[in-house]
Amino acid sequence: MKLLAAACLVTGTLTATLIAAANPEAEKYWAQWRGPHATGAAVNGNPPLEWSETKNVRWKVEIPGRGSSSPIVWGDKLFILSAVPAGVDATASHTPRGAVTPRAPHRFVVMAIDRRTGKTIWERTANEAVPHESSHPDNGTWASASATTDGEHVIASFDSFGYYAYDMNGTLVWQKDLGDKRMRNEFGEGSTPALHGNHLVVVWDHFVPGASFITALDKRTGQELWRAKRDEIDTWATPLIVEHDGRVQVIVNGMNKLRSYDLETGSVVWEAPGTTMNPIPSPVFADGMVFATSGFRGNNLKAIRLADARGDISASGAIAWQLDRDTPYVPSPLLYDGILYLLKTNSGILSAFDAKSGKPHYQAQRLEGLNEVFSSPVGAAGRVYITDRTGTTLVLKNSPAFEVIGKNTLDDGIDASPAIVGDTIYIRGYKSLYAIGSGT
Repeated sequence: MKLLAAACLVTGTLTATLIAAANPEAEKYWAQWRGPHATGAAVNGNPPLEWSETKNVRWKVEIPGRGSSSPIVWGDKLFILSAVPAGVDATASHTPRGAVTPRAPHRFVVMAIDRRTGKTIWERTANEAVPHESSHPDNGTWASASATTDGEHVIASFDSFGYYAYDMNGTLVWQKDLGDKRMRNEFGEGSTPALHGNHLVVVWDHFVPGASFITALDKRTGQELWRAKRDEIDTWATPLIVEHDGRVQVIVNGMNKLRSYDLETGSVVWEAPGTTMNPIPSPVFADGMVFATSGFRGNNLKAIRLADARGDISASGAIAWQLDRDTPYVPSPLLYDGILYLLKTNSGILSAFDAKSGKPHYQAQRLEGLNEVFSSPVGAAGRVYITDRTGTTLVLKNSPAFEVIGKNTLDDGIDASPAIVGDTIYIRGYKSLYAIGSGT
């Protein structure tokens, strides 16, 4: 999931994939969850250091319903997903409804927004349904997964409520129903698929014995290309797709096993012991190494050297270093210019490591002014942006030395992770979507 320099950082024969590897435009945009290299970093971005409700907000628009899916961007369009409950006013539609009974019908909405003006270009209702089970009573939404695009198709994931592929003008190309997930404690769904070439990879881990799987769909038709069973319960992490020695691998976090699958066949390339229960953070990649982590009922991070990874790597030198403390529960790590940033559980406590060696630059550093954090850190222009659930963002210098260089607050709660394109950072709150850029 990351590359540090050009359109595809190369280390020997190892590269990390872009969302559309053959399309050089992908480098400029934020076409998938966690950005052009799925690391949280925008190598060409330069968003503002400072903002508020009255400073550097280019536009602010209310988004109907509730969702924690992150915005994605291609060209002049920004895409966002939401679940809109029936029979309630706009204010109530933004609040958590996982504990509300009886459950109301929801519209599962895909929106294309002009990223320069905030005006809606098109809006499509992908599905209308009554959710078959609850989501988290305090934090939940039925639109947690993010969309993904390659500049030709926009893929909207609503998990149990279907997968939908649109062209860039909003025409439905195909739709796919994989059934109903059953999540432990009904805490909600939200695993974003990964797109590479014509393969859309979906991880379907849930709390039904023997019913979890990973599958690859043809991006053009929705046809299933392969399916592999997984001995896992609930996971939310987005799969990581990388290429090594001419083989494209799909790396998937799990409680029981951390596995790599062959993209073309679904066969297992290598496997290691899992991380922790409820894996939510997505793996990241750079310089030939994959980093997988989670932090519920335990702490674990594994740094894996792909050149040495084949078969069972649990006792091999492929695991370059590990960590058993202060790992994230919800936020994914940020991998930026050789530094791996990790939040502790969901708190405003940050650690930074040299990614290659595992040597800590600093550990368990409290971020004054930040409280609970669900949003994943992002990086651009030598800066790291970390946003908490109250709408406060701390800006740090991307450096081995800890240094806070900015603090900004918006009048909205924030769970979704930001997207950075050019000089603008797009932040989705509970109620509104913000475009923040200098000079406004």
